[in-house]
Amino acid sequence: MNDLSFLSALVIGLAGGVHCVGMCGGIVGAFSYAIPKGGSTRLYSLTYNLGRIASYTIAGALTGWLGQIVSQQIDQGIVILQFMSSVFLVILALYIGGWWHGLTKVEAIGRQFWRLLQPWSKKILPFKGPLHALPYGAIWGWLPCGLVYSVLTWSLASGSALNGAQIMLGFGLGTLPIMLLMALGFEKSKAYLQHPLTKKFMGILLLFFALFQLYLTFKNSLR
Repeated sequence: MNDLSFLSALVIGLAGGVHCVGMCGGIVGAFSYAIPKGGSTRLYSLTYNLGRIASYTIAGALTGWLGQIVSQQIDQGIVILQFMSSVFLVILALYIGGWWHGLTKVEAIGRQFWRLLQPWSKKILPFKGPLHALPYGAIWGWLPCGLVYSVLTWSLASGSALNGAQIMLGFGLGTLPIMLLMALGFEKSKAYLQHPLTKKFMGILLLFFALFQLYLTFKNSLR
């Protein structure tokens, strides 16, 4: 694990923000009604997102640990996992760009777990204080999301729990700006991010990055 992996995950989170607008826009809108009258939207939104990012980081640690076990048990296991993560990044790029929506099938798998977890979030509403938004965000961090699942495959191929956690932390921080913008009601920003040309541009950037990762995987497998 190096700083480049963290920064790359951060960039993926930023680029994936165009997906967050469509996926989480309604959630953020409903979230605002749970804030007590006179409460700071900025503060509640920040604590909510800290909880969400914490869940991503925990998920990254778990998948990184699992990937470490697989790589130790299977010959060339880490190369196989890296190849799989690169393929998922290609699929993510196609998803973000609006060219293919195969990731929705992966999201459907996570919905079974989400149905068990979601009712717990309702018990926290309405918020009594900013800290109550923290566990609420932690629960919503497990919302079925193709973008999150794609980056988790990267954590899976990271080689350790620490590396996986760092990757998902970087990704979560990358999604933070757009989530805060949505919470603060910057409608013009939402319109720009939801524009088809913006999605295609971000999709192309992610596609180039994914193909570069595939190239590195093949190069490493030949050593």
